[in-house]
Order: sequence, then structure tokens, then C-alpha cells
Amino acid sequence: LRGRAAPPSNELIRVRDCAAALTTMLSERADARAGFSVAEALWDVTLGRPRDDLQPGFFAEMVHLVRGLEGRARTEFTGNRILDPALEGRAAATARSRELDRLWRLAEASMNRFPSGLDEESAARREARRSRVLEALGGDDRDWQDWRWHLRHLVRDADTLERLVTLDDDEASAIRDATAGRLPFAVTPYYASLMDDDGSGRDRAVRMQVIPPRNYVDFMLENRRGRQRSCDFMLESDTSPIDLVTRRYPAIAILKPFNTCPQICVYCQRNWEIEQAMAPGALAPQRKIDDAIEWIGRRPAIKEVLVTGGDPLALADSRLKTILDELAAIPHVDLIRIGSRMPVTVPMRIDDDLARLLGSYRELGRRELAVVTHVEHPYELTLDTARAVDRLRRQGIAVYNQQVYTFFVSRRFESALLRVLLRRIGIDPYYTFAPKGKEETASYRVPVARMLQEQKEEARLMPGTRRTDEAVYNVPGLGKNYLRALQHRDLISVLPDGSRAYEFHPWEKNVVEQDTYVGIDVPILQYLLRLQDIGEDPADYQSIWYYF
Repeated sequence: LRGRAAPPSNELIRVRDCAAALTTMLSERADARAGFSVAEALWDVTLGRPRDDLQPGFFAEMVHLVRGLEGRARTEFTGNRILDPALEGRAAATARSRELDRLWRLAEASMNRFPSGLDEESAARREARRSRVLEALGGDDRDWQDWRWHLRHLVRDADTLERLVTLDDDEASAIRDATAGRLPFAVTPYYASLMDDDGSGRDRAVRMQVIPPRNYVDFMLENRRGRQRSCDFMLESDTSPIDLVTRRYPAIAILKPFNTCPQICVYCQRNWEIEQAMAPGALAPQRKIDDAIEWIGRRPAIKEVLVTGGDPLALADSRLKTILDELAAIPHVDLIRIGSRMPVTVPMRIDDDLARLLGSYRELGRRELAVVTHVEHPYELTLDTARAVDRLRRQGIAVYNQQVYTFFVSRRFESALLRVLLRRIGIDPYYTFAPKGKEETASYRVPVARMLQEQKEEARLMPGTRRTDEAVYNVPGLGKNYLRALQHRDLISVLPDGSRAYEFHPWEKNVVEQDTYVGIDVPILQYLLRLQDIGEDPADYQSIWYYF
């Protein structure tokens, strides 16, 4: 920066960040941990030595790094200053307010690009779609309100789904190969009604929840015999001290009594465990459930139990009550959390009887019960889901959301709109997860830098009650690594294809001795080119290179 006028502070901060990233990458330890030397690659390029391994993604990273070091990075996409240093007092406040109005207009215009399932037009489309689904499955309006009818009429093959919604050739082919290979596939009639027939792409995120892409199907079929070894990304087998229980933290345990769901999410963390949707025998034997709960009961350190699976709300009320009664009898358990996607896939399941049952486990000052659901996209939200949430909240039950930040929900302000609408219907944003670094779900992955950019730029414009979610990366065998601060990870390398290699620090690092974990990210250039293919302007995402 020598010889130039004093640069803006933002520019100096980027210079600092780029210098810190490069310093870490040019260390011997980084080379050893990543298995690749950035220093050696740059030296070879400087000397003109052939390096056939280096791809455009690597050079894109290096070019942006140098631009940042030289103070030539231009990252702001909003334009003017919010604070005018020439003004003060009421004049400064008025000018600031004017700029904040402009910022919000920008945010709102960006959010308005995306359809919401709560819009009147969307509601009308869904009503027409519901009629088509009911006609094809031989149901009526009364059936539609019965959650058991939806579970009895799960769509399990391409031919049936094609009767309910238009599929393109690739979608139909992938479903046929998946079901022929006995990979789990199912869509609830209600969720099928959220898909569109006009090919507009509005429902892209909805479809990608359940229709497996070709690379997923091919990988899972090739690895069907070693599926547990290859697909257990979170190493749950290494953190399960007894059947049906996972424990990664001192005061919480996961209980998995029911090993299936009415609908299978393609990128599910436990897709390697599920044989089929609503498989017979998916409910663990009562003896195993009793043993697992008894194990929890002997450990007073465990204060919270997350009942998940599989989807426990797919069980009948009587079965669910038996499990929850046992948990509620443990004196040291003061929070029971239910993990369920039913408010999104079969919202009729959350009827008055279920809401009252769940609410009955709340004891003032003694025990709480909460529901955590999984809404991915604004287009999934409907008045049916809103009514289901309202029934829970009227029983004093808090409802939280966990979003998996996949490629299909990652456009500018797409998830910001979701936050706005979640709060509008009474759901608190809770976690935003980086998709698991699993080979079979590579097409769903998003660079860590995009998650950071979204949190710092788009979510930051939301009111505080609408940005209560925490962005996290799940470290295999260890648990959540919070992405909010650089103290939780180091960027140690950029690999030849442009993938960033991060060394994630375990949550226990200042408590007990624990190894770090090296995770390989998605190349930023590859991600931006995919966005371009669906009509996005990569220039709108230019600051992504400077989130480390």
C-alpha cells in the first residue's frame, strides 16, 4: 500500500485477514496436516515448472488472495456509507436512517425474488395440486386431514410420483435406479403437493430434498455393502455407548428409538442406517429402549435428551407416550427435545391430541419439552405448517428450526427470507448446518465461506430475533464446530482443485486434550459457476473470497 493515500479501514482489515491466512498456509505444519504444500506450488509456478495438478480453482484463490494483500479487493455490494463522517448529531442520525432504509429496500427486493409458500398465489397452486394428488390416490378432503392416510399412501416409486407431479427424465431415472437398488425413497402425499407442474424452478429446493441426484444414486449403489463404513460421516458408531444412544457432550444424549421416517431427505446424516421409509420393525424392541433409557437414568450428568431417529412423531401417540413417560421419570432430565420433520412433511400429524400429550410433560420449574423441526426453504412453509406450530405453542412448547445450508437454499437472501417467515409463524431459527462432507451428497455442499458471508452480510440485516441461528460445521466423532469466530478453525491450505482445507478445533480444546480435524471444503470457483448456471451473477458474491 506504499505510496497510496490512506486506505479505508475495511481495506486494511482485508489485508490483515489475507496476510494471516497466507501465513498459516505457508507453514510446515499446514503442509503436513493438509498433505499439500501451497508454498511449493507457488514456487513451481513462479519458476515456470509444469504443475498439471493445479486447476482454475487454485489459481482463483491465489489471485483473490494477492488482490486482498495489495488492498485491491472490492467486496461491498451495497454502495454508500451508512455513517457520514462529515455529519454529527441529528443530521448524522437522519442521514444514517436514510441509508438504513436503502439497505432494507435492497434486502427486501432480494428476498422478493423468492417464492414463499405463504403467498396467496402459492396457496392457490397448492390447492390445485392437492386436488390432483387426492384424485390420483383415491382420497378426499377428509382423508387429507388424517395424518395416518398420508402415511398409508407414501409415494415410493417414480411411476406413482409421476401420477402426482411432472418429473423430468433425469429425476424419473434416478428414482427408478434408487428404488431398484433398494435405496430408501419416499415422499408424503402432502409434500408432493408442494411441488409444481409448470417447470418454473420455484420448487427446486423442495424437489432436491427428496429426489436423489444421479451422483448420489451411483455412489450409494456402488457402496451398498460397505455403506456404514463409507457413509457414517459423523462416526456415530464411535459415540454410541449403548444401542440407540449417541453421546458427544457431557449434559445431553441422543435417543433413537425409531429408525425410519415417512419421508427420506437425500442428504440425511443417517441415510446409511435407513432401509426404507416406515420400514416394518423400525421401532426398536421395548427391551432395547428400556435399556437405553435406564442407561441415561444412571448418568446424572445428562440433563437433556434429544429424541430423534428416524422421526419419533411418526409413531402413534400411545407408543410415543410410553417412551416419553420413561424419560420423564428420570429426575435429572429437565429438558426433552423432540426432533421431527413432521410439521413440514405431514403437518396434520400435529393435531390437538398430540400437542396436549407433548405439553403434558412440561412441569413448571422442573422440566421443559421443546420441538426442533427442519424447514429448508420458504417455499416449504404453508398455513398447514403454521397451524401445526400454533397448536404446539398454545401448549407452551417452544419450536426451533435447524436448516441444512445446501446449494439449493444458498442464493443471496434466500435463507434470510426463511428466517423472516419462520419467526412470523412462531419458529425460532436455531442452527444452520454446513452439509456433511460426504461424497454421496457432494452436489448439496456449499463452501464454508458462503455460510460466513450469509451470516455476516444477509442475516446481519435482519432484526435480532430473526437471526438467532448459529452456523456450525459438524466434526465427525466430536460434534459442532461454531463458525462464528476464527478461533474455532484455521485455513491451512488451498488444494490443487481449489478446495480449502480447514483444521477444525474441537469444542473440548481448552477443557481436555483432543485432536483437531482436517475437513476439505467445496472449491469456491466451482460453487460460483454453479450459481451462474442457475442465473445468479457471481459478482454479487465477490466478497466470498475474503471469508476465511
